[in-house]
Order: sequence, then C-alpha cells, then structure tokens
Amino acid sequence: MSEKLRVLITGFGPFPGAPYNPTQPLVARLVRLRRPAFDNVELSSHIFPVTYSAVDRQLPLALQQHKPHALLMFGLASRTPYLRIETRARNAVTMLWPDAAQTRARKGSIADGADAQRFGPHTAKLLRAAEGTGIDARASRDAGSYLCNYLSWRAIEAVEADSGPRLAAFIHIPPLARSGAGRRKGFPRITLEELVDAGEAMLLEMVRLARRAAREVA
Repeated sequence: MSEKLRVLITGFGPFPGAPYNPTQPLVARLVRLRRPAFDNVELSSHIFPVTYSAVDRQLPLALQQHKPHALLMFGLASRTPYLRIETRARNAVTMLWPDAAQTRARKGSIADGADAQRFGPHTAKLLRAAEGTGIDARASRDAGSYLCNYLSWRAIEAVEADSGPRLAAFIHIPPLARSGAGRRKGFPRITLEELVDAGEAMLLEMVRLARRAAREVA
C-alpha cells in the first residue's frame, strides 16, 4: 500500500476498584516502539475514561482523527492472572456496577435482540503471537459486561461500517506484578516488560494482517 498503515492502540484510565490502570503505561510503551517492521506504520494512541458516554463520544472522534486501518484495544481484568484475547463482544451491560462517572446502565443489553458479535478469525493469530513470547495467554469468549465489553461492541460496529478500520481486537491484561514480588505465591506473575513483549508481538501481527487486508481490497 502506498500510504502509511495506521494502527490505533487504546487503553483505559482508572475506574472504581482500580485506581491504577496498567493499560496506560502499556499503550504508552507500544506507541513509542521503533522497529523496521514499523517503518511505514503510523502508531497512535487513545486512553478512554471508563464511562459509557466517553466511549460513545470519543471512539468515533478518535477513528475520524486517526483513520486507523487496525484498532488494538487493551483493558484491565483485575481478577484474571493471564492475558485474555477476546474473541467476541457480548450483548450485555452490567446494571450493578456504575462507571467512573457513577453512571449505571438503564438496561442490561447494548442492542435489542442482537446476538454476540465476533471479532473474527484473526484473534487466533494474535493468541499465537502472544504465546510465542512465553506469556500465559488464552482465548476468551466472555469480555464481561462492563466498559471493556462495551468498547469491544462499538469497535466491531465500526469495523462493519464502510469507513471504519479493517480489523479490531481487544486484549484483557492482568494486574501488574508488584515490584520485587512478581514471583511470589499469591501475586500476579506478569510484569510490564512481559506485557510489552506480548503487546509488540500482537501489534506486529495486526500490522501484517492489516497489510494483507489492504492488498485484498486494492
């Protein structure tokens, strides 16, 4: 492709129960990567506030501004000790837990009568890329019912639009290992450096897949 390939990498800010969100330093590290494979790639980033209104307002604006060919999204799964590559977005919104603006969903679904939406077969390739770095990574069919799942749903809608990105993926990351305690029993085992390595591998795979998709369209 003659133009630069554009990839938008996103994370989330803090939310109730998680005053520190490790997706922020992960996204910051990934967008600064300098590799030969990224020579003709424009990497951009966006951090969403953990509110439904922010996703609805900021996702279209970010897509319009950056016009990404691929969208790689990260979110925190505070009770999962491994990397989760989400394969689909559920048509579900929790009515129990408020977002960071203390707003509760008024109904338990995103779209009336709709089934779950799938990201696509490329998620299996992202899983293999992550596993190749030695990290504990697994496929997931349940992105929850909070903001990560909600953003996943809206991103898949954007992919299906004519002017949207060609590919999207959502990755749940665990809490970071505590300094000096990463290998102790009872603490998360994954460090930021390990997440960056896995994130880079998945980003390289997204770039490869997006280039292939662009050639197929051309």
